[in-house]
This record gives sequence, structure tokens and C-alpha cells, in this order.
Amino acid sequence: MNRKDYWIALVSSMEQIIGAGLSTVVGIMLPMMQLILHPGLPSLLQGLIGATGLIGIGVGSAVIGKLSDRHGYLLWFRLCPVIIMAGAAICLLLPHTAWLICGLFLAGIGVGGGYSLDSAYISELMPARWRGVMVGVAKATSSIGFIVTAVICYFWLKSDPDPHIWNYLILIIGAAAALTLLMRIRWAESPGWLMDHGRSGEALAAARKFFGPGATLPPAPAAKAQGKATSWGAMFHGENLTRVIFSGIPWACEGLGVYGFGVFLPVLVMALGIESSTVTGMPKVIDSVAVTAVVNFFILPGFVLGLLIMNRCNHVKMLTRGFVLAGAGLALLLAAFLLKWPAWVMIAGFVIFEVSLNAGPHLITFIIPSAIYPVDDRGAGTGIAAMLGKAGAVAGVILMPILLEAGGMTLVLGVSIAVMLLGALIGSVYGKKLGLL
Repeated sequence: MNRKDYWIALVSSMEQIIGAGLSTVVGIMLPMMQLILHPGLPSLLQGLIGATGLIGIGVGSAVIGKLSDRHGYLLWFRLCPVIIMAGAAICLLLPHTAWLICGLFLAGIGVGGGYSLDSAYISELMPARWRGVMVGVAKATSSIGFIVTAVICYFWLKSDPDPHIWNYLILIIGAAAALTLLMRIRWAESPGWLMDHGRSGEALAAARKFFGPGATLPPAPAAKAQGKATSWGAMFHGENLTRVIFSGIPWACEGLGVYGFGVFLPVLVMALGIESSTVTGMPKVIDSVAVTAVVNFFILPGFVLGLLIMNRCNHVKMLTRGFVLAGAGLALLLAAFLLKWPAWVMIAGFVIFEVSLNAGPHLITFIIPSAIYPVDDRGAGTGIAAMLGKAGAVAGVILMPILLEAGGMTLVLGVSIAVMLLGALIGSVYGKKLGLL
């Protein structure tokens, strides 16, 4: 690893940071909107607003992933931050529910497109010894998005506690996307994609743009005709179907934990009573954002732990054990809530949940697709897995306020524990089928 390798990894990871930041911003926007825009905002509409960006991510992952397999990575790698900026602009300039949904969906498409491309660039361009680790590091950068966005929002609202500025928070996302676009101006097409399509001269030029004039290429594979990648239908048959289930369903289960809790964490903190019970209105929201920032901080140690052990441990075991321990953290949180234990015990449950989820499932589900699919289907395979992951996240986000309204935190935590255990079961069974366990 050298300076250029780290730069490639950073530029390729930006959608991970932006996607996490988008979820955090939406979760803080919602209680602010309830204070001044829709005091009686129905739980279903809350879930829909929270899930809209994730729906866009799922669509963008699948569609842009497939388009990039056919037409190359570079065009879409640059267009993704432009799409995010356009979505953020809609949310900022047209602060109404319908336009907010449109803007979040568009921004999500841009983030999802980046999800399907970042691991492809990193798994191709990193030194072989560090390839898997750096794909994991790219996913770990999402912790920066969760933490930094929550901290920025806290200090912003602390200095200007006016709920009417809820739509201004989207500027954080637009600014991050603009920075991403600037970072990608001097970028190049994927050398692997060019070689796979018989364009070895262009591949060499691209490699030298990344690594300097001394860069060389391995022997070129036989040229492949354009448009001969595996069809959509064939991606869901035979061994490919096993790959889809193994890479997609645990990602969907993990998505509920990451985004169901990530988007509604300020609301859940208030429902648990962890924040100060003596305040109301915006001070209560600001306190919940402070607790959210503290909980989000433990996403980073979880990723660091996972990265430290990922080359020493079987990835399927990391996946399944992470799910089980995340469920145990939620069980502790549920017990503390029901038995009215001190707030620090509930925070400890959150910490166990965040560390376990991010050391295992959140890290490993991102690594798996690029490891189990061949290069000609890698963009589509990664896109499908990300789409299924976001489908789980969307379901979790939509259901979270509905479950909260129907059965309170007891129902929310009970369902979430069951989903964590389902992720462990699917990962174990299908990991064995693919010979990975």
C-alpha cells in the first residue's frame, strides 16, 4: 500500500460516507418536521420518508451496476455525485413532503450507483494482499458518515435551535457530493473492464493514470463481445441463485439494523427515555441527537475490530456470530427497558449491538459479493446484493414507526432480534452450500 492506493480507496468510498450521512440527516429531519410542519405526521408517512432514500439506493445499485457492466465504470462513477447533488437541491429548494420524497429518492439513486462501483474499483486496483481488507475499509468509512453528520447536526442545531431549518441540513449531503465530484475529475476507466472487453491499449493507459508510467498489465484475456454478460434471468438460477441468497438476504437483515435503527435512532432514543426527560420540543430533539452521536461513535470501533480480525477468521463465521451478538445486545436493551434499569445499561445494549453488527454483518456483507462473482458479472451481482440489502433496510425503516406505534419499543426490539437471528441462519446455511464454511 502506498499513497496512491490510499487515495484510490478514499475516492472510491465516498458514497459509503454520503449514504450513512443521508440516513442520519433524514432521521434528524423527521422529528423537526413533526414540530413545525406535520404535528400529526402518520407513522406510515414517517416510514416512507425515512425509506425513500434507501429505495433510491436499491434502484441505483441494481440499474447503475448493470449499466456499468455494459458501458464502463467511469461515466457513472462521475455521474453519481451529480445525481446526489441534484436530489439535495430539490430537498433544499422545495421543502414540501412530496418534493422531499422526490429529492431523497434521486439522491439515493446516486448513492446506490456508487455502492455498485466502489467495491469494484477497490477490489481491482488494490494490491492483492490488501484487496479484501481495503474493500472492508471502504465499508467502514460509512461510520464516518454516521458520526460526523450527527456531530455536525448537533452543533448546528445547538447554535440555531429553530425547527424551521430542517431542510437546510441536506446541505451537508450536497457539499459531500460536490467534494466527491471534484475528487473524480482526474480519474480513469477501470483497467479490468477495458481488458475484459479487449481494449488492452486503453487499459494500459488507465493503469498508468492510476499508478504512474511504470505500471504494467497482466496478459490480456480473450476479447469478449459487448453485451454478453450473464442475463438478468440467469442471475437467479443455479449457483448464481445461491450467490444471490447468500450475499443478499443477510445484507437485508443487516440493513434493518443499520438503517432501521440508523434513521430512527433519535426517535427510538426518545421512546426509550434515554435523553433528558425534563425537556420538550427542540431541546428534546437536540438531546436525542447528542445521544445518537454517542451511539454512532461505536460504529467505528466495530468496523476496526472487524478489519483487525477479518484476515484471521472465516468470513461466514464473522457474519453469523456478529448477527447473534447483535441480537444479544438488543436483548439486553429490551431487558433494561422492560425492567427499568438505568439508562447506561440501555446504552451498553446499543454499544454491544453496534460493535457486533459492524464488526460482522455490516462489514462482511459488503465484502462478499465482489469475492463470489466473476468479473463480468461483478457489477450486476454486487448491485443485486446491494438492492436486496436496501430492500431489507427499506422494510425496516417503513416498519419501524409502525411497530413503535403498534407495540412500542417491546415490539420494535422483539422483531429486530428475530431478524438478526434469521441473518445468522441464512448466512450459515448458504455459506456451507458455497463451500465457504
